Amino acid sequence: MPRRIAIIVLVVLMAVALVVGCSKINKENYDKIQMGMTYDEVEALLGTPAEAKDVMGTKSCVWGKAPQTISIKFVGDKVVFHSAEGLK
Repeated sequence: MPRRIAIIVLVVLMAVALVVGCSKINKENYDKIQMGMTYDEVEALLGTPAEAKDVMGTKSCVWGKAPQTISIKFVGDKVVFHSAEGLK
């Protein structure tokens, strides 16, 4: 029985490591972002943003958390500006 528990713990730890290691907030995905992309296209690439603010037809979104973030501004649902910090 203890061996079975050890195997289960090992499998769970490996799954957690896989999820943590598969962040979509990376240089490769940042380089895919292009001016004019829609919000839905960016969300498909990066997932749901950690922060999003809508103000008078513009949307400012941040994906990730410090020190690794991608910030994108949308006007009329299209990318007009993007920047990143701490990407590997």
